[in-house]
Amino acid sequence: MAASPLPFDEARPSLRSAMGLRDVILLFVTAGTNLQWVAIAAAAGPIAVSMWGVSFVSMAMPLAWCVIEMSSRYPEEGGLYVWSKHAFGDFAGFMTGWTYWSSNLPYFPGLLYFAAANALYIGGEGWLGLSQNPGYFIVTALLGLTLGTVLNIAGLDVAKWLTNVGAVARWLATLLLLVMGAVAWTRFGSATQWSLPSLAPSFALKDLIFWSTLVFAWTGFEAASFMGDEIEDARRNVSRGILFSAPLIIAIYLLGTVAVLITVPVGELTGLQGIMQAVGAGARRIDAPWIAPVMAALIALTALGSLCAWLGAVARIPFVAGIDRFLPEGFGRIHPRWGSPWVALLAQSFITVIFVFMGQAGTSVKGAYNALVSMTVVATMIPFLFVFASALRIQAEPRGPTAIRLPGGRPVAAFFALLGFATTLASVVLACFPAADEPRKLLAVAKILGMSGVMVGAGVVVYVLGRRGAGRVAS
Repeated sequence: MAASPLPFDEARPSLRSAMGLRDVILLFVTAGTNLQWVAIAAAAGPIAVSMWGVSFVSMAMPLAWCVIEMSSRYPEEGGLYVWSKHAFGDFAGFMTGWTYWSSNLPYFPGLLYFAAANALYIGGEGWLGLSQNPGYFIVTALLGLTLGTVLNIAGLDVAKWLTNVGAVARWLATLLLLVMGAVAWTRFGSATQWSLPSLAPSFALKDLIFWSTLVFAWTGFEAASFMGDEIEDARRNVSRGILFSAPLIIAIYLLGTVAVLITVPVGELTGLQGIMQAVGAGARRIDAPWIAPVMAALIALTALGSLCAWLGAVARIPFVAGIDRFLPEGFGRIHPRWGSPWVALLAQSFITVIFVFMGQAGTSVKGAYNALVSMTVVATMIPFLFVFASALRIQAEPRGPTAIRLPGGRPVAAFFALLGFATTLASVVLACFPAADEPRKLLAVAKILGMSGVMVGAGVVVYVLGRRGAGRVAS
């Protein structure tokens, strides 16, 4: 059943356009990449090159295709929340938004911990002693969260600059990786042995799990659509932003992975060690110790840019849900001076603070980071099942004069929607497989399924209560 028109449209607050095409492109670069994925990919060896390609075709292309069409059909604030609502009704729309939003809440402190950990390399050995200090990580996380929240409350026209700087820093970090790789190649040759068999993709179980990890890395093209009412000519600029940013994102992942493999032997890389350990090993190999602190500063800056981008983007979900009265009406308010959804932003940051302390309680810094990351695995992919199903469903509806359809028309759009749905479903299943070194595999699976079930169940409860409250207000 198609969704009814958004209720309370007459009370919908007026948002100002703050982002142009350049800002949208840089937002996609910031939100759609993470150099940590480069280290994780490089740890798998040369096969990572082809698996990047396979994951791009199976996830990035379908997602980009669907976002381009859906955002041109429904460019208003809320993104995938609105798309699912139009395709399947209020409940589907709310659950899509709820699962996407709630899965990002533990991601924020994980991202802040990542920034704090990399910042320690700026000061070298003198600062690395804080790497096991929970107090340092908590304080740094709270300071970073405060910065991102304040900038977003001040409005997208202010917050976008940290996001833009983060995108530039990410590209500078990638260029530094390429320079390091070129110097290593010139002086010593490649640290990794390359051959056609080593580059060929594999579909063994461990490699399929690796593929599903890279699938997760390609998400992010949906980010700008949450802020549709705040983007100049959103119907065109979201689509153009995807097309212009995609080559930059591909280059960051693919060239960055190759550069790391050229610089550092595969045996010295692990996904857990992270990008800075790889950079440190490469800098020592080419006798350029200055690279590590510069790279650390760039990576910390990119993490703050990502935080600012995602804080602003996903806060638009409870904002729109507040307008629809599925959440308390206050969530739908905007700041009278800065035009930002300040109540939604503050509530979101308050919950994030809780996750910071919950993640740290009773565990080490590394344990806290791993717990925060694992909370997002299955939960983050669930909303994409709704996105691709919505893209498939709306193929039966008239396209309209303003909708953008890429070459191939309805059959190609349907194919990519089905491919994206199958990829997402397979990734959800593979994400439930515990790590090979996990001593209590059944418990690990139970945790993943249990957390996902609690999150979905909580969304159902919130929806039912909000629906009843909206009915009382309407009557």
